[in-house]
Amino acid sequence: MTLPRRRRKPLAVLSILLLTVVAMVMGPAATSSADAGWWNPVARPAPDSQINVTGEPFKGTDAQGRVRGFVDAHDHLMSNEGFGGRLICGKPFSEQGIADALKDCPEHYPDGTLAIFDFITKGGDGKHDPDGWPTFKDWPAHDSLTHQQNYYAWVERAWRGGQRVLVNDLVTNGVICSVYFFKDRGCDEMTAIRLEAQKTYEMQAYIDKMYGGPGKGWFRIVTDSAQAREVIKQGKLAVVLGVETSEPFGCKQILDIAQCSQADIDRGLDELHKLGVRSMFLCHKFDNALCGVRFDQGALGTAINVGQFLSTGTFWKTEKCAGPQHDNPIGLAAAPEAQKQLPAGVAVPSYAADAQCNSRGLTELGEYAVRGMMKRKMMLEIDHMGVKAAGQAFDILESESYPGVISSHSWMDMDWTERVYKLGGFIGQYMGGAEGFSAEAKRTDALRDKYNVGYGYGTDMNGVGGWPGPRGADTPNPVRYPFRSTDGGSVIDKQTTGQRTWDLNTDGASHYGLVPDWIEDIRIVGGQDVVDDLFKGAESYLGTWGASERHKAGVNLAAGAPASASSAEWNPFVSYAPGRAMDGDRGSRWASDWSDDQWLQIDLGTTNLVKRVTLDWERAYGKGYRIEVSSDGSNWQSAWSTTTGDGGLDTALFDGVSARYVRVHGVQRGTKWGYSLYEVGVYSS
Repeated sequence: MTLPRRRRKPLAVLSILLLTVVAMVMGPAATSSADAGWWNPVARPAPDSQINVTGEPFKGTDAQGRVRGFVDAHDHLMSNEGFGGRLICGKPFSEQGIADALKDCPEHYPDGTLAIFDFITKGGDGKHDPDGWPTFKDWPAHDSLTHQQNYYAWVERAWRGGQRVLVNDLVTNGVICSVYFFKDRGCDEMTAIRLEAQKTYEMQAYIDKMYGGPGKGWFRIVTDSAQAREVIKQGKLAVVLGVETSEPFGCKQILDIAQCSQADIDRGLDELHKLGVRSMFLCHKFDNALCGVRFDQGALGTAINVGQFLSTGTFWKTEKCAGPQHDNPIGLAAAPEAQKQLPAGVAVPSYAADAQCNSRGLTELGEYAVRGMMKRKMMLEIDHMGVKAAGQAFDILESESYPGVISSHSWMDMDWTERVYKLGGFIGQYMGGAEGFSAEAKRTDALRDKYNVGYGYGTDMNGVGGWPGPRGADTPNPVRYPFRSTDGGSVIDKQTTGQRTWDLNTDGASHYGLVPDWIEDIRIVGGQDVVDDLFKGAESYLGTWGASERHKAGVNLAAGAPASASSAEWNPFVSYAPGRAMDGDRGSRWASDWSDDQWLQIDLGTTNLVKRVTLDWERAYGKGYRIEVSSDGSNWQSAWSTTTGDGGLDTALFDGVSARYVRVHGVQRGTKWGYSLYEVGVYSS
């Protein structure tokens, strides 16, 4: 979820009203299929939206077994169930039909006067025609951020247009829920996540009924990559569950004190995994007990900083960035209505212009959560992590050569693109206008060629972020209807629902059904090469997922191995002997004398293939050092080196070499002390 970046005013605090939500169970009305093809339902509700795509959906696997098709790595099918139930109006499906699904929130009638969140996110006075079905005069629209965009038939159109993977991020935010004027339920984040997962399974069952029973519909929730590949081989849509919320497992922090434990994290991860969740964010918008966030900008940033204080008792804290990566410029513009919510005498702090990084990184609990996700073969979403936290997460993933890292909608520092690809991770770009999206895709095209990977997009629909506007009826290179799908097997015409027909040229990307139109716009503006990379996206996403599932922790060849060193710091009470860095106990360490040109040498006992060395530094780290290898302990060659070490957890990856001895040779200290390592790992993989 990415909040909008323009013309916002924050929410005010009102009391929480708590009611129960009861789902009515009714079957869809039977209608005759116009086409007996497997892709058409035998009983679609009547009335309903049109799909406006003809032709058989392609079977998604080529002769080499690679899947074809697009991947939306970041969507929010069920966000109407989060945030107290009244922030996003309308539902992606209803047993009572389209008239019930696509209707506005009660407070938006008769003219939108009380459409507070619409006013906040869009500007103006918030007034609009609240009627959805059948007229759709004012919504859905590319700049209407409070109305349902993920109606199931619109998702169906995207599938028919070539999409084969959809990641449904279960999303909510307890603070936004608590301060919003209207709600019909409580604000506990995990309660909302559970409900959204349940509703996704109910949507699958709803679609199945149209096709004759369980398992027969095109919308298939998958829980492993092999299952996803089989679904796509059948020509259907593989749906993956993710989580994007600010306080997962209740892991908030108050006055810098964590409100959760390792046991809470284990229980939470186990529960999410059982629900089918396979990817997730550890922090989002507000710092929590796991990690610090990537800042928002402008008045929105100020408003969210206020929300952070109301939730945690602390404002964002900044520091100078340690490397070239940096967070978004922190919001400094005034947000008067939000600032009124602060206690008397409390004000949003000012921030130094040269301190652009969140000082809160990945906490010990955050590291535990990352490792817990790895154990469960889940994929880590790093968008919304501040660069300090993201860098530390990268360090952990690299130390284990774990490929399960995802940037799904353009919220990480883009200078880390190659770091993601080196691990085997996947990247998707936020669904922006065709010109900007194509330009960014071309900027990173050489890296995708280098690593032979495809590309994805994150629509973030129902995520309150804003979507591509129209390029205009008079644009010299419009989308011309009808057009053929990327695979060439389907014909796509303008989309009609009720009395409204949408045209991407004049309406922009108003709802999910216009994803194929947007991709055609990219082809026209950016060229076929960009679309070809997107069409390889599903295969690359599943490649990352599958590699995560197959990942096995490597055997540490250095565990318990004999070690020697150039020196060892003397202490009458504590031993800093060389072997302390190979004893598997992070409570002990090797420490050298306080000078440069120090080394730690490990005898593996026999000759082994060595490809990876991990170094867990104490505060006394090496800024410049090299990894040296030898077969006899006398003749050494350098296998890897750096002059920009920054401490923490480092991983040296290099082409495999045969060696019995491995040496960490420090040439420049990062501090006034010596070199000190908690643990050194040596691996053949």
